[in-house]
Amino acid sequence: MEIKIDRDIFLKCLTHIQGVVEKKNTLPILSNVLIEAFEDKIQVSATDLDIIITEKISAEVLQQGSTTTTAQVLYDIVRKLPAGSNIHLNLQNDKRLKLISGKSDFNLTCLPATEFPILEDSIETDYVEVKSKHLLKLLNKTKFSISNDETRHYLNGIYLHKTEDDNQNLVAVATDGHRLSKTQIMLEEDKSFHPVILPKKTIFEIINIISEEGDTPIKILSVRSKIKFIIKDIILISKVIDGKFPDYERVIPKDTRKEVKAKVADFISAVDRIKSLSLDRKGVIKINIENGKLRFFVNDTTSGEGIEEISANYEGENLEIGFNSGYLMDVANCIQDENIILLPKDAASPIIIKDQKDLDSTYVVMPMRVV
Repeated sequence: MEIKIDRDIFLKCLTHIQGVVEKKNTLPILSNVLIEAFEDKIQVSATDLDIIITEKISAEVLQQGSTTTTAQVLYDIVRKLPAGSNIHLNLQNDKRLKLISGKSDFNLTCLPATEFPILEDSIETDYVEVKSKHLLKLLNKTKFSISNDETRHYLNGIYLHKTEDDNQNLVAVATDGHRLSKTQIMLEEDKSFHPVILPKKTIFEIINIISEEGDTPIKILSVRSKIKFIIKDIILISKVIDGKFPDYERVIPKDTRKEVKAKVADFISAVDRIKSLSLDRKGVIKINIENGKLRFFVNDTTSGEGIEEISANYEGENLEIGFNSGYLMDVANCIQDENIILLPKDAASPIIIKDQKDLDSTYVVMPMRVV
């Protein structure tokens, strides 16, 4: 195998690929990327046995062939080469890959391509097509509510499913039992989609790939145990979490509530300052909702006490509710409108948070008892 390739093109590919590679594993081959050279392209692949990602990029192929080499080493070298430079890769034998760029000359260790595990690409079904910016919305507006509790593994990801009513929507939901995030996008065509729970690693890998893609169309195919994403010349296939996601609609309150509207920038600033006094791991703060204002309290025996106050549009009886400040900040940072809409009921009931610029998103945060 012998190829010449543009450093910038190769680096972008390796940036996509190397996120899948596990830094510590028992199989040395899983630390490697597979490089396969064809007529005028190369295909680079990586896997951790749960996810496999492949990407095809243009290259000058002087001799076809394939090999594997250490992903992290290759990525670090290419990343540190000058932008705009060219790279010459030449497979010397089964154990050595020569990399030359300018006056840089490296001999990288290799393992045979035949040892590289390829997950079977057996997903042949209908696909839904969405724009990358819409998929990014689904993931970014729900990922922070994913649970880290391994005993409830079915909450360790984002539940992705399609509605079956007249409006064909692709819905993303995540919850850790203390908060819930739900958002959706409308699909242009009525295609079948098997509901799946996306694992965290897959979610962040997809975000890494599509964060700069804008309106690029993405095909998504799902079956019971796997999901496949096709993004330009990139194919990512991932196992999904085996388990039944809870009936999340029962968690979202349906009752009528009074609205509290405040400037989201003021809300974030006030919460961010006041939580500095809370040495509790959960950053518990107390919110007092009064006519025309929101007041934030912390009284910590170690660090002291503090009050923040911001203006708010609200008319009704006074309410005092305790919250995990981090949960409120996560939601507030997702709000696109200049205002944040809070829909409280009482000190013991979950609060609903809405965004007037994104009515397809709903956030629910459970209150906390504050002494």
